Amino acid sequence: MLLKSQLESLLFVSLKPLSVKDLASAAKVKTREVEEALLELEADYQGGERGLTLMKNNAQYQITTAGANADLVKEFLRDEATGELSQPSLETLTIIAYRGPIAKLELERIRGVNCSLILRHLIMRGLVEEKFDKAKDQNYYSVTHDFVRFLGMGAVTELPEYEKLNQHESLEAVLRGELAEQVPAPTEEATNS
Repeated sequence: MLLKSQLESLLFVSLKPLSVKDLASAAKVKTREVEEALLELEADYQGGERGLTLMKNNAQYQITTAGANADLVKEFLRDEATGELSQPSLETLTIIAYRGPIAKLELERIRGVNCSLILRHLIMRGLVEEKFDKAKDQNYYSVTHDFVRFLGMGAVTELPEYEKLNQHESLEAVLRGELAEQVPAPTEEATNS
């Protein structure tokens, strides 16, 4: 039961379909266990009127919205794609613009929160693109040409103070995990005031 829950979470936050091997590696279990749990999960989604479904295509799995809700979802996403960005989305987009290409782990260290859903939203809006680096075995995110063109610039390096913020020492320290060591603990006087 725990494995089924874990797989569901992984499939929900993943920006792309995952293979049984990918899921087994992430959950640190055997592929046979993943296959059995996926069959149970598939039965769960087929068992009632659910808003989500488990999709299998070319031996890869992904959780998607139910086909019965396609029109509603399309209309909602169209409104979302043309509406204003939320503050967390703007923060994430700014970090990607100044630091990209950036790995998801680095982005999450800077923001201090999981960025999976925000990244998915920014990719769907055409503001961010994802590229897999085989040598480093991870995805990297950068802003799209459409984003740069929308801002009326010829390159992302034309952003205000790009050179300074692209190589900011505090961000480098956060990425290396050193910032916590550099920040002094609050004194008793500071905590009582």
